[in-house]
Amino acid sequence: MPRSNIRNASLSLAVGALMAGCVSGPAPANHRAALYAPHQAAADRGGHPEGDWIAAAPVARGAPTCDWQVPRELDIYRRASIEEFVSVNAPLAPGDRLVIRILGDSDRLSGTYVVETDGTVRLRGIAPTRAGGGSLQDLETALRGRLLAAGIVRPLRNAVSVSLIEAAGVSVAVSGAVFEPSAVRAGERTPESRIGLKEGAVTGDANVARSVATAIRAAGGVRPDADVQRIYLLRDGAYVELDLSGLVNGWAARDVPITSGDRIIVPSRSCFDAKLARPTPLTPPGIRVYMSNLTRSANNNAGAAIGKDATSLPYGTRLLQALVAANCVGGSYMQSDRRAVLISRNPISGRSVVIERDIEKLVREADRDAYDPFLMPGDAIACYDSRWTNLSEAIGLVSQGVSTVTPAILLDNAL
Repeated sequence: MPRSNIRNASLSLAVGALMAGCVSGPAPANHRAALYAPHQAAADRGGHPEGDWIAAAPVARGAPTCDWQVPRELDIYRRASIEEFVSVNAPLAPGDRLVIRILGDSDRLSGTYVVETDGTVRLRGIAPTRAGGGSLQDLETALRGRLLAAGIVRPLRNAVSVSLIEAAGVSVAVSGAVFEPSAVRAGERTPESRIGLKEGAVTGDANVARSVATAIRAAGGVRPDADVQRIYLLRDGAYVELDLSGLVNGWAARDVPITSGDRIIVPSRSCFDAKLARPTPLTPPGIRVYMSNLTRSANNNAGAAIGKDATSLPYGTRLLQALVAANCVGGSYMQSDRRAVLISRNPISGRSVVIERDIEKLVREADRDAYDPFLMPGDAIACYDSRWTNLSEAIGLVSQGVSTVTPAILLDNAL
């Protein structure tokens, strides 16, 4: 091949590589229904959101409008008041340990009992007695009636007494606007915290973790679109509506006890509430995100110091804070022209959304809060190289190409 053609090919390779190093990729495309929060609005070329995403025609721009309706599951349930729905004592559940004392008896029927998995307590001489879902007083009354009918006790008011030693954890179902709707265990005890194993004869136990709020957190916590003023607890054909907004805002709220088999429904308001994007008794304390930082200065995630601690963040963390944890911010100013993408999923519509941001504008601009998204559990973050880094790599590619061509030129001269 003539030397001029080789040089022309090398020059074309150099120009193409340099142009490739300076070209930025196309902006991510998203469905309107994928947008979840105002901070996720599409940005203009300067990196800013396109106008006021909430005030300016929110429906046309894809912003979710706040809406609420009673869950359909409640149509077959009867509404009850808290006083009617919740017993004075915490409802008993399978696994609870009780002390049952029969007047005049020391060891034949009196003793320690555990509520069976079917919610009953079994005493010799009588049929199993229902305990789960009722109070201690309910069980005491039922046992007295059965023992009296069997001729085992006399009709005395204190013939039977029931005391709680330990309230065990319970299984309940949580659905609706929570991050992990599923059947959960609430109020589970560790061996060190179990009551009555070392203390001896004790009565009474307040398992504060056996509550609606604890069950909701066990299901991943409420999402930012949850309606915390209307949370529904369903039991035995009835339901009660609970306002737990005080747990988020710092005022009083009645967090009622739960028992095995209860259902909890958290409705969605279909819009984003920033007050629910922070750690509270109803929201997750922390989140786990996925990060990638494959820049010239950090050739792999380990070199970028992206480990378990960096990807475990407090709930309420925003994109810019996570970019600092991923080592995407700082360093040489030659590499400051970097971009980042956030990959998330709209929990209401189920659609994925990809948001691209200019990192330097997030650092420098005063209105960054308008387009700095909150992170949700399971989000992913990736940092793209700056144009200068791409240019440096392009020059390296050209140099490598020229050095490869040089032996061919020398060989051509020799021939």
